[in-house]
Amino acid sequence: MEPAKQVEEALEKMNIQYQIVHHAVAHTTEEADKFIEGIEGVRTKTMFLTNKKKTECYLLVMDDAKRLDFHQFEELTGAKRAKMGHDDLLFEKLGLEPGIVSIFGLLNNKDHDVKVYFDKAILSEKRMSFHPNINTSTSTIFVDSDDVLQFVKNLGYDYQILELED
Repeated sequence: MEPAKQVEEALEKMNIQYQIVHHAVAHTTEEADKFIEGIEGVRTKTMFLTNKKKTECYLLVMDDAKRLDFHQFEELTGAKRAKMGHDDLLFEKLGLEPGIVSIFGLLNNKDHDVKVYFDKAILSEKRMSFHPNINTSTSTIFVDSDDVLQFVKNLGYDYQILELED
């Protein structure tokens, strides 16, 4: 099934309201932001991380304007030597290509072995925006923040909220 359709069907099955904004293909975050300018919702960055030994994987959702302090992430989560997950591991765990990581990748995590984290700062926003699991897509999906958390729970994941510093 086409990735964006998979995301839409999952949201509909869970009775989660969403808004799809169709636009031209965006090759950068800055380009994508121009297409959705003026639409309410925090622009998210979802990072796929792993520990040095690749025995644990993490999905972190944060504001796309924020930079991650890896040492702080390690302190808050207990992760050992966290780093960006390799492309092969990203595809194995979430079925995603680099550059299109989103919370919706959890739909493809058959082993349910990815730990999920949200930066507290974005949870005060009414809505969040994500790619629909494909970077050639000409759409961005907006979902209420509470519904994003419900989506994660509906898939059987727990999540933790981190207070990441700017």
